[in-house]
Amino acid sequence: MNDLTPNLVRSLSHVTDWVFDLDNTLYPRSCNLFAQIDVLITNYVMEVTQLEFAAARELQKGYYRDYGTTLNGLMQRHKIDPDHFLNTVHAIDYAPVDPHPDLVEAIRALPGRKFILTNGDTGHARSVLRRLGGDELFEHVHDIRAMTFVPKPHRQAYDGFFSAHGIDPTRAVMFDDLEKNLVVPHEVGMGTVHVVAAADFVHEQVDAWELGRASGPHVHHVTEDLARFLRELP
Repeated sequence: MNDLTPNLVRSLSHVTDWVFDLDNTLYPRSCNLFAQIDVLITNYVMEVTQLEFAAARELQKGYYRDYGTTLNGLMQRHKIDPDHFLNTVHAIDYAPVDPHPDLVEAIRALPGRKFILTNGDTGHARSVLRRLGGDELFEHVHDIRAMTFVPKPHRQAYDGFFSAHGIDPTRAVMFDDLEKNLVVPHEVGMGTVHVVAAADFVHEQVDAWELGRASGPHVHHVTEDLARFLRELP
């Protein structure tokens, strides 16, 4: 299988529902698309809190780490309008996302249904998918609004997703770039794949915990190349 897969006994041959995160999972972190969003989020935090840049950025990352998303932290602590936030921070240039026909074909060839489960919104997801060349590839985009703004890694986000789409977690697999978002999937019986950046990737906007490679029981497989990982599945 993939040379970065640590646990080959965790076969995915039983999977009928394939669940993918969006940002930094279906496109490589190195294209820096999310870096654009990250800057807009910092600006938003500055406007809401009247903090200077450094303090606003520290607060932003703290909310991201502790609440699952900066949006959730801002909603809990500052009562912001989530729709205004999402429309503001997704006003970006999608050109850095290159078409990826190999990935699109690898996902299309998977047996069963394909979903996106994202802490972003559907409009953002569709913009990314159009750039990749896979706008019609997925059964459904289950976004932060469908989660009633309670994001991954909170259990409620996953339970609502399973219920809405009739998913048996024991016959599903979750792909995500943040290992903490794989904890609940593992606990409920899903297979898990941690999609990571290259080992030498660094970026001034990315904290170390965002790039961490965990080896705990909740991480069944690890890959730097999602298309190759999917092509090499038995």
